[in-house]
Amino acid sequence: MIKVSIITVCLNNADTIESTIKSIQSQTYPSIEYIVVDGVSTDTTLTIIEKYKQGIVKFISEKDKGIYYAINKGIEMATGDIIGILHADDFYVNNEIIEKLVDSFEKSGADCVYGDLQYVERNNPDKVTRNWIAGTYQKDLFLKGWMPPHPTFFIKRDCIEKYGNYNTTLSVAADYEFMLRMIYKHQIKVCYLPDLLVKMRTGGASNKSFMRRIKNNLEDRKAWKINHLKPSFFTLFIKPLSKIGQFFKG
Repeated sequence: MIKVSIITVCLNNADTIESTIKSIQSQTYPSIEYIVVDGVSTDTTLTIIEKYKQGIVKFISEKDKGIYYAINKGIEMATGDIIGILHADDFYVNNEIIEKLVDSFEKSGADCVYGDLQYVERNNPDKVTRNWIAGTYQKDLFLKGWMPPHPTFFIKRDCIEKYGNYNTTLSVAADYEFMLRMIYKHQIKVCYLPDLLVKMRTGGASNKSFMRRIKNNLEDRKAWKINHLKPSFFTLFIKPLSKIGQFFKG
């Protein structure tokens, strides 16, 4: 049976991490290795994690240099055939998500699988603010500013072993660089699962400020450069603009 490793990185997420943990521990798929990497939380995050410790296979709480360092730490701890990341602001929409993902891997023979995502209000997860319908991958999509929703992205561990972990020289766009490198540069086999997989609360690390978005765009440029790839002249301008349509998709 295919083993799936799911990594949650957290730091002072007492207000949201319980729903994240419960959404993983309620999955019907039987072979899940759940890994939690904490950055030494000072609120009640650790107390909540302790409450659910029986369903957490591996746990570490220690200082690190940022979110991508923590993700890499989790990857090094993982023994699953497939690896996914679910942050402490996010949660799976139902208990059959991992079952569907594994089925997609088996039927498609893909190296990675991704699906759709909804942004929801932080304090009211029933209220949807954006719909990210990822769509089927085609090779030129990265040139058009496309990327898959990172929390829905699952990849075979041997691809990471072959092509590398998250690049920690990037502080906000290492997830984009990681998927750009895996999918566009190394052309691993991709499968789109046309289903809503994850809800992401607004106000998290990736969407909490305008300045963060500017920094993200600058690092997107670096992501192409460090991989010796050349985007189209409009690629990095259209990437943030492409998100506008997410506010209108039902």
